Amino acid sequence: MNKVPENPLKNRKGEFSPLTVISALLVMLYITSNVMAVKVISIAGLSLFDAGTITFPFAYMLGDVLAEIWGYKTAKKVIILTFFCNLCFIIFTSIGIVLPYPDYMQETQDAYAYIFTYVPRIVFSSLVAFLSGEIVNAKVLVKIKERQKDGKKLFIRTIASSLVAYLFDTVLFVLLAFAGTVPASALLSMIAVQYVAKAIIEALLGTPLAYLLINFLKRHYDTL
Repeated sequence: MNKVPENPLKNRKGEFSPLTVISALLVMLYITSNVMAVKVISIAGLSLFDAGTITFPFAYMLGDVLAEIWGYKTAKKVIILTFFCNLCFIIFTSIGIVLPYPDYMQETQDAYAYIFTYVPRIVFSSLVAFLSGEIVNAKVLVKIKERQKDGKKLFIRTIASSLVAYLFDTVLFVLLAFAGTVPASALLSMIAVQYVAKAIIEALLGTPLAYLLINFLKRHYDTL
């Protein structure tokens, strides 16, 4: 089997390593996805999915890169770090809502509160879905690579792992967030639309970007 070596310091040049950059980008993308989730995309009068669905697959793409280059254990650590960074973001923006403000900032306060007033059930669902989906994504990618004799055909690993992970992520989020509040048919529709949207973005954009990033890292850092 083609084992993925576990070495979080692999390929390090100086103090600003590629692992640092990938980790920072993953944190940024996940927090951005949650903020964008407030905006619902509507086409032809139909509310399809939130805008965070567009950026979320890129977070999974970086999860693919982490697992492919640094291995499952390191990918898992970065994913857990991202989870706690988002939790801190939620806590501090929630504190920001209740802090006193001058009267002339009322409009800004209302806008801020509208975006960052979290529904506890939605927050819990999002956190659980992200953590479960990303860990499954990294685990499946590494398992597929170990079963491949030559370690080639990266697209099989990235797409297959993401399709499995999106199933966990989407089903968990929709059921935890909305079960009991909307009809079963609506739940199924939400799961299907979000899953298909994420899968399309992964296939058309996420996987090509993963190829570019992984090839770049391997070309410029000879110990990979």
